[in-house]
Amino acid sequence: MPRGQTQDRIIRVLLVNPQGTLTKYRISKLADCSWQWVQEFLRKLESKGLTKGTAVADYASLVRYWQEIRLKRDSREYLLQNPLDLVRSSVLTYALTTYQAENMIQHYLFPSRTDAYVLSEDLEKWHKRILDAGGLVGRGNFRILLADSHVFYDTLGISGYKIVCRPQLIVDLLAEGGSATEAGELLLQKVITHALSTV
Repeated sequence: MPRGQTQDRIIRVLLVNPQGTLTKYRISKLADCSWQWVQEFLRKLESKGLTKGTAVADYASLVRYWQEIRLKRDSREYLLQNPLDLVRSSVLTYALTTYQAENMIQHYLFPSRTDAYVLSEDLEKWHKRILDAGGLVGRGNFRILLADSHVFYDTLGISGYKIVCRPQLIVDLLAEGGSATEAGELLLQKVITHALSTV
């Protein structure tokens, strides 16, 4: 597994479980990587003041560090009349992120585009489904982001839709820029307040 992908997985697990209740062995199992890799990467994070043991010491800074080092995802864009109908009825794996996901959780952004993570190996199946539903290839209102299976770790279910975990959503919003960054910052503060209250 590429180094960047492993780092993404470990940080995602830490941000979903910030209290330090997980052992390094359990983190390795949840991230599907070696215990030695977890040990080495946690040592690096701790040297930056981001973690202490397996606990997140500075949640906001760890999110921003993830934003700096995270993998860039390949994507495809389409124009489609009802992208939410298409994803909701799909038997293929997906998880909404950015505008639609934020609107369902926080109601700050107008959902101008539907972004969904899908498994890289399902790209051709999604492409066919979109075209069969009358979609057109090119810049539009529906973007699929190609991902490995761990992006779907701790997904949320809201109103019949699957949404990425909150830390993933925050990082994706911050990367979008503009009003999406504002929404990401707002959600980050809410998550920090909740995370701290449960420690």
